[in-house]
Amino acid sequence: MSSDWPRVRLHVVTGKGGTGKTTVAASLALALASHGKNVLVCEVEGRQGLARMFDVDPLPYAETRIATGLRGPDGKPPGTVHALHIDPESALLEYLAMYYRLGRAGKALDRFGVVEFATTIAPGVRDVLLTGKVFEAVQRNSRNKGAIEYDAVVLDAPPTGRIVQFLNVSDELAGLAKVGPIKSQADTMMTLFRSPRTAVHLVTVLEEMPVQETADGIAELRAAGLPVGGVVVNLVRPRALPDETLALAGAGKLDKEAVRADLERVGVSTTKALVDGLAAEARDHAERRALEESQRALVQQMGVPTYELERLAGGIDMGALYDLAATMRDQGLG
Repeated sequence: MSSDWPRVRLHVVTGKGGTGKTTVAASLALALASHGKNVLVCEVEGRQGLARMFDVDPLPYAETRIATGLRGPDGKPPGTVHALHIDPESALLEYLAMYYRLGRAGKALDRFGVVEFATTIAPGVRDVLLTGKVFEAVQRNSRNKGAIEYDAVVLDAPPTGRIVQFLNVSDELAGLAKVGPIKSQADTMMTLFRSPRTAVHLVTVLEEMPVQETADGIAELRAAGLPVGGVVVNLVRPRALPDETLALAGAGKLDKEAVRADLERVGVSTTKALVDGLAAEARDHAERRALEESQRALVQQMGVPTYELERLAGGIDMGALYDLAATMRDQGLG
């Protein structure tokens, strides 16, 4: 299936904590690489989540090859996936070396704690440094000689509540730097972040608070002129019961005698307590599914493409990431 986002070079993945945005970012990188693309996946929160996800050593401040992409359905050789852990201190030192030729002098500043001081008292500068490195990966320039040219960059971004502030670097710097190279760089980055080459995808689960935060995030992104991508509904429960059985379970009208007979038919010894317990679990499951359906309806009213990823019983490992990548590709996200 063709991608819903053929023009996008920068895929920003955000979401409320606990919704699995790092899993989605990692899987999206593998999905994009299935089209023969070379992909860079970046993280900026200092948690080394990508290293744990791909079961590799903690990532340095260097683009590191970590995987081969999912093989495409057409048999085309997959691309590669590199990862980058971005920290503001290293990004500032690289910025000083690249634009001001402060090689040893920059390292001396680091030893004196100037870098930490600057990024602590001016959070806006910190975000410019983090997003600046992402921008540079998307639009390689002549100062970074020999750097890999990527077809797509995936950013495992801060949570939904901070994503507009994080990406809207030009406004964040307004009170700090009205002129100068950093302000100029921020303005240049905004031309990418507000363009069709960027898409901000939001990850949610079918629960009230994450869905509401997703709706609020979409409204805030649009108000800031930032391009909204799709909504990825993660950790969707499998449909274990037919709709008719689900309705009976939710109403407390499940035929317990039929349940007992089915169990004994396959060799399971039953007791009244076992059958009553199963009926209670079925009712809880039905109530949970009803809540999820109400939240799914709200997601579908948000007016953006939606994608669903099932909850995987075995947890997340490399095999699971490739399975999720295949689902994303089949649904048109990757």
